Amino acid sequence: MPYRLKLLVAYDGAPFSGWQSQPGGNTIQDHLEKAFARVAGEPVRLHGAGRTDAGVHALAQTAHADIPSRSLGAARWPAALNASLPPAIRVLRCRYVAQSFHARFSAKGKVYRYRVWNAAVLPPFEVSRAWHVTGHLDFEVISGAAQAFCGRHDFASFAANRGKPGENTVRTIQAVRIRRHGPLLTLEFSGDGFLYKMVRLMVGTLVRCGLGRMSPEEISARLHSGAQTGRAARFAAPADGLFLVRVRY
Repeated sequence: MPYRLKLLVAYDGAPFSGWQSQPGGNTIQDHLEKAFARVAGEPVRLHGAGRTDAGVHALAQTAHADIPSRSLGAARWPAALNASLPPAIRVLRCRYVAQSFHARFSAKGKVYRYRVWNAAVLPPFEVSRAWHVTGHLDFEVISGAAQAFCGRHDFASFAANRGKPGENTVRTIQAVRIRRHGPLLTLEFSGDGFLYKMVRLMVGTLVRCGLGRMSPEEISARLHSGAQTGRAARFAAPADGLFLVRVRY
């Protein structure tokens, strides 16, 4: 019987085509599976807690893999894998877990953070790390509007279709925290699950509210109308500013 290894992974998403394996081979999953194959001496399939898009970053993505033997201690796996990984992908920690653990299906929730740089000039070290918004953002409006997302709602109008017509679009957002430090605005969302592009669509809506281009009341209207809401006016924030902070189990 194989042994299940749980991994905590951080990555800069800018150079890669997202998490999920693709024919081109330049995804986080592809690079990790290649590293596992070099260390284990045979193909190893990796399962992530979720699929981050191209350009999205992770401070602590969770994944698991079934490996053929336990000849390598859990504490030695990070160094062994990192030696074969690009510098923009780092395995932070590993530990052996029960076969009942699943990185995706055992998850109880996730925390995402989005960074907005609100100034005339974007510093070079913020490129691919934040959404550059030059127009004046009303912090109080954004903070107030964000609370409409808290609670259990049908987020169909804040999700992009990923080819799953029958997918349940009801999710619970436990908290939305908005902070401002100089020109940097951070929006943190904690929930039991997130739909495809859900965070980016929520951020895009909040920024439009902060710019005075949309009424905060429209958020509640869209949540109440669910999939019936027209999608023509929706705007998803760029992938660059999005970080998966942690997965809760």
